[in-house]
Amino acid sequence: MPASEPTILATSMGFFRGDRGPTDLRPGPVFELAAELADAGPQPRICYLGQAVGDQPTSFTAIYGAFADTRFRLSHLALFPMPNVEDVRAHLLAQDVIWVGGGSVANLVALWRVHGLDEILHECWQAGVVLGGVSAGSICWHVGGATDSFGPRLRGFTDGLGWLPYGNGVHYDSEGQRRPLMHELVGDETLPTSHCTDDGVGLVYRGTRLVEAVADREGVSAYEVSRGADGSVREAVIAPRLLG
Repeated sequence: MPASEPTILATSMGFFRGDRGPTDLRPGPVFELAAELADAGPQPRICYLGQAVGDQPTSFTAIYGAFADTRFRLSHLALFPMPNVEDVRAHLLAQDVIWVGGGSVANLVALWRVHGLDEILHECWQAGVVLGGVSAGSICWHVGGATDSFGPRLRGFTDGLGWLPYGNGVHYDSEGQRRPLMHELVGDETLPTSHCTDDGVGLVYRGTRLVEAVADREGVSAYEVSRGADGSVREAVIAPRLLG
Protein backbone atom coordinates (compact mmCIF):
# COMPACT_ATOMS: atom_id res chain seq x y z
CA MET A 1 0.00 0.00 0.00
CA PRO A 2 1.34 3.48 -0.80
CA ALA A 3 1.54 6.34 1.66
CA SER A 4 -1.83 7.94 2.41
CA GLU A 5 -0.64 11.25 0.97
CA PRO A 6 2.53 12.56 -0.72
CA THR A 7 5.36 12.15 1.79
CA ILE A 8 8.96 13.37 1.95
CA LEU A 9 11.49 12.51 4.65
CA ALA A 10 14.26 15.15 4.42
CA THR A 11 17.17 14.47 6.75
CA SER A 12 20.67 14.80 8.08
CA MET A 13 20.54 11.14 9.09
CA GLY A 14 20.55 7.67 7.58
CA PHE A 15 23.22 5.09 8.34
CA PHE A 16 25.34 4.44 11.41
CA ARG A 17 29.03 3.87 10.70
CA GLY A 18 31.00 0.96 12.13
CA ASP A 19 34.72 0.85 12.91
CA ARG A 20 35.86 -1.11 9.84
CA GLY A 21 36.05 1.76 7.39
CA PRO A 22 33.74 3.93 5.25
CA THR A 23 31.81 0.96 3.80
CA ASP A 24 30.93 -0.45 7.24
CA LEU A 25 27.35 0.82 7.56
CA ARG A 26 24.12 -0.24 9.21
CA PRO A 27 20.71 1.32 8.62
CA GLY A 28 19.44 3.73 11.25
CA PRO A 29 15.84 3.80 12.46
CA VAL A 30 14.87 6.37 9.83
CA PHE A 31 14.42 3.54 7.31
CA GLU A 32 11.86 1.76 9.50
CA LEU A 33 10.08 5.12 9.80
CA ALA A 34 10.09 5.46 6.01
CA ALA A 35 8.59 1.99 5.65
CA GLU A 36 5.94 2.87 8.23
CA LEU A 37 5.09 6.10 6.42
CA ALA A 38 4.79 4.14 3.17
CA ASP A 39 2.48 1.61 4.82
CA ALA A 40 4.82 -1.03 3.40
CA GLY A 41 4.47 -4.75 3.94
CA PRO A 42 6.89 -7.14 5.67
CA GLN A 43 9.54 -6.69 2.95
CA PRO A 44 9.63 -2.99 2.06
CA ARG A 45 10.99 -2.18 -1.37
CA ILE A 46 13.58 0.58 -1.26
CA CYS A 47 15.56 2.02 -4.16
CA TYR A 48 18.80 3.90 -3.55
CA LEU A 49 19.80 6.83 -5.79
CA GLY A 50 23.47 7.80 -5.69
CA GLN A 51 23.73 10.43 -8.43
CA ALA A 52 24.97 13.08 -5.97
CA VAL A 53 28.32 11.22 -5.89
CA GLY A 54 28.25 10.17 -9.54
CA ASP A 55 26.92 6.65 -8.90
CA GLN A 56 30.18 5.51 -7.31
CA PRO A 57 30.34 1.69 -7.23
CA THR A 58 31.79 1.76 -3.71
CA SER A 59 28.68 3.56 -2.44
CA PHE A 60 26.43 0.85 -3.88
CA THR A 61 28.62 -1.84 -2.31
CA ALA A 62 28.28 -0.17 1.09
CA ILE A 63 24.51 0.26 0.80
CA TYR A 64 23.90 -3.33 -0.26
CA GLY A 65 26.09 -4.52 2.60
CA ALA A 66 24.17 -2.38 5.07
CA PHE A 67 20.79 -3.83 4.05
CA ALA A 68 21.98 -7.42 3.58
CA ASP A 69 20.56 -8.81 6.83
CA THR A 70 17.44 -6.65 7.03
CA ARG A 71 13.84 -7.09 5.92
CA PHE A 72 14.25 -4.52 3.14
CA ARG A 73 14.35 -5.48 -0.55
CA LEU A 74 17.00 -3.12 -1.89
CA SER A 75 17.60 -2.02 -5.46
CA HIS A 76 19.43 0.93 -6.95
CA LEU A 77 19.06 3.23 -9.92
CA ALA A 78 22.27 4.34 -11.60
CA LEU A 79 22.44 6.83 -14.47
CA PHE A 80 26.18 6.49 -15.22
CA PRO A 81 27.12 5.54 -17.89
CA MET A 82 23.48 4.79 -18.72
CA PRO A 83 20.41 3.75 -16.71
CA ASN A 84 20.83 0.28 -15.21
CA VAL A 85 17.12 -0.57 -15.48
CA GLU A 86 15.18 -0.69 -18.74
CA ASP A 87 12.05 1.10 -17.51
CA VAL A 88 13.06 3.70 -14.94
CA ARG A 89 9.52 4.97 -14.39
CA ALA A 90 8.05 1.51 -13.76
CA HIS A 91 10.91 0.55 -11.45
CA LEU A 92 10.56 3.63 -9.27
CA LEU A 93 6.77 3.52 -9.13
CA ALA A 94 7.04 -0.06 -7.84
CA GLN A 95 8.99 1.03 -4.73
CA ASP A 96 7.74 1.76 -1.24
CA VAL A 97 10.65 4.11 -0.51
CA ILE A 98 13.18 5.97 -2.67
CA TRP A 99 16.26 7.10 -0.74
CA VAL A 100 18.69 9.70 -2.13
CA GLY A 101 22.27 9.78 -0.87
CA GLY A 102 24.37 12.84 -0.13
CA GLY A 103 26.96 14.63 -2.25
CA SER A 104 26.52 17.48 -4.72
CA VAL A 105 22.93 18.71 -4.81
CA ALA A 106 23.67 20.96 -7.82
CA ASN A 107 24.93 18.02 -9.90
CA LEU A 108 22.15 15.78 -8.59
CA VAL A 109 19.21 17.89 -9.75
CA ALA A 110 20.92 18.85 -13.02
CA LEU A 111 21.40 15.20 -13.93
CA TRP A 112 17.86 14.31 -12.92
CA ARG A 113 16.49 17.02 -15.19
CA VAL A 114 18.56 15.83 -18.16
CA HIS A 115 17.08 12.34 -17.74
CA GLY A 116 13.54 13.50 -16.94
CA LEU A 117 13.88 11.92 -13.53
CA ASP A 118 12.48 15.00 -11.83
CA GLU A 119 9.12 14.38 -13.52
CA ILE A 120 9.19 10.67 -12.69
CA LEU A 121 10.03 11.33 -9.05
CA HIS A 122 7.21 13.86 -8.82
CA GLU A 123 4.83 11.22 -10.13
CA CYS A 124 6.17 8.77 -7.53
CA TRP A 125 5.64 11.34 -4.77
CA GLN A 126 2.06 11.96 -5.84
CA ALA A 127 1.45 8.21 -6.11
CA GLY A 128 2.46 7.59 -2.47
CA VAL A 129 6.04 6.38 -2.81
CA VAL A 130 7.88 7.87 0.16
CA LEU A 131 10.78 10.05 -1.00
CA GLY A 132 13.66 10.48 1.41
CA GLY A 133 17.30 11.31 1.61
CA VAL A 134 20.22 12.80 3.46
CA SER A 135 22.12 16.06 2.91
CA ALA A 136 21.92 16.68 -0.88
CA GLY A 137 19.10 14.13 -0.78
CA SER A 138 17.29 16.47 1.61
CA ILE A 139 17.97 19.85 0.03
CA CYS A 140 16.92 18.66 -3.44
CA TRP A 141 13.17 18.56 -2.63
CA HIS A 142 13.20 22.17 -1.36
CA VAL A 143 13.74 25.55 -3.04
CA GLY A 144 17.40 25.33 -2.09
CA GLY A 145 19.86 25.64 0.76
CA ALA A 146 23.52 25.96 1.63
CA THR A 147 25.79 23.67 -0.39
CA ASP A 148 29.41 22.74 -0.95
CA SER A 149 28.60 21.71 -4.54
CA PHE A 150 30.87 24.47 -5.86
CA GLY A 151 33.81 24.15 -3.46
CA PRO A 152 34.72 23.98 0.22
CA ARG A 153 33.32 27.46 0.89
CA LEU A 154 29.57 27.02 1.20
CA ARG A 155 27.33 28.94 -1.19
CA GLY A 156 23.63 29.47 -1.61
CA PHE A 157 21.77 27.13 -3.95
CA THR A 158 18.33 28.08 -5.28
CA ASP A 159 17.72 25.58 -8.08
CA GLY A 160 16.14 22.77 -6.07
CA LEU A 161 13.05 20.94 -7.27
CA GLY A 162 10.96 23.27 -5.10
CA TRP A 163 8.15 20.86 -4.33
CA LEU A 164 8.59 21.88 -0.69
CA PRO A 165 8.34 25.71 -0.67
CA TYR A 166 11.06 26.25 1.92
CA GLY A 167 14.81 26.46 2.15
CA ASN A 168 16.64 23.58 3.78
CA GLY A 169 19.75 23.52 5.93
CA VAL A 170 21.57 20.26 6.71
CA HIS A 171 24.42 19.30 9.08
CA TYR A 172 23.44 22.36 11.07
CA ASP A 173 25.41 21.49 14.21
CA SER A 174 28.50 19.86 12.69
CA GLU A 175 29.71 22.30 10.02
CA GLY A 176 30.41 25.83 11.20
CA GLN A 177 29.51 27.62 7.95
CA ARG A 178 25.98 26.20 7.79
CA ARG A 179 24.04 28.22 10.37
CA PRO A 180 25.40 31.71 9.52
CA LEU A 181 24.95 31.15 5.79
CA MET A 182 21.36 29.95 6.21
CA HIS A 183 20.64 33.05 8.31
CA GLU A 184 22.19 35.23 5.60
CA LEU A 185 20.24 33.55 2.79
CA VAL A 186 16.94 33.90 4.62
CA GLY A 187 17.75 37.44 5.77
CA ASP A 188 18.44 38.74 2.26
CA GLU A 189 15.46 36.77 0.87
CA THR A 190 17.59 34.54 -1.34
CA LEU A 191 15.71 31.70 0.39
CA PRO A 192 12.24 31.66 1.93
CA THR A 193 11.55 30.46 5.46
CA SER A 194 13.83 27.46 5.94
CA HIS A 195 13.83 24.23 7.91
CA CYS A 196 17.19 23.00 9.18
CA THR A 197 18.43 19.80 10.81
CA ASP A 198 21.28 18.87 13.10
CA ASP A 199 23.05 15.61 12.30
CA GLY A 200 20.76 12.78 13.37
CA VAL A 201 17.54 14.70 12.65
CA GLY A 202 14.93 14.38 9.92
CA LEU A 203 11.83 16.27 8.81
CA VAL A 204 8.56 14.56 7.85
CA TYR A 205 6.43 16.37 5.28
CA ARG A 206 2.91 15.31 4.31
CA GLY A 207 2.14 17.16 1.12
CA THR A 208 3.97 20.42 1.70
CA ARG A 209 3.21 20.52 5.45
CA LEU A 210 5.97 19.90 7.95
CA VAL A 211 4.24 17.53 10.39
CA GLU A 212 7.11 16.54 12.69
CA ALA A 213 10.84 16.32 13.26
CA VAL A 214 12.45 13.01 14.29
CA ALA A 215 15.87 12.09 15.67
CA ASP A 216 18.02 8.98 16.00
CA ARG A 217 19.94 10.33 19.03
CA GLU A 218 19.54 12.58 22.04
CA GLY A 219 20.57 16.23 22.22
CA VAL A 220 19.83 17.33 18.64
CA SER A 221 17.14 19.53 17.11
CA ALA A 222 15.48 20.89 14.01
CA TYR A 223 14.97 24.62 13.44
CA GLU A 224 12.79 27.03 11.53
CA VAL A 225 14.68 30.08 10.25
CA SER A 226 12.45 32.96 9.17
CA ARG A 227 12.66 36.65 8.29
CA GLY A 228 10.67 39.10 10.36
CA ALA A 229 8.85 42.13 9.02
CA ASP A 230 11.71 44.32 10.25
CA GLY A 231 14.26 42.24 8.30
CA SER A 232 15.64 40.44 11.34
CA VAL A 233 16.26 36.70 11.17
CA ARG A 234 14.62 34.49 13.75
CA GLU A 235 15.45 30.90 14.61
CA ALA A 236 12.94 28.69 16.43
CA VAL A 237 13.72 25.22 17.73
CA ILE A 238 11.55 22.32 16.56
CA ALA A 239 11.91 19.55 19.15
CA PRO A 240 12.23 16.14 17.46
CA ARG A 241 10.59 12.86 18.42
CA LEU A 242 13.23 10.27 19.34
CA LEU A 243 13.00 7.18 17.15
CA GLY A 244 13.33 3.74 18.70
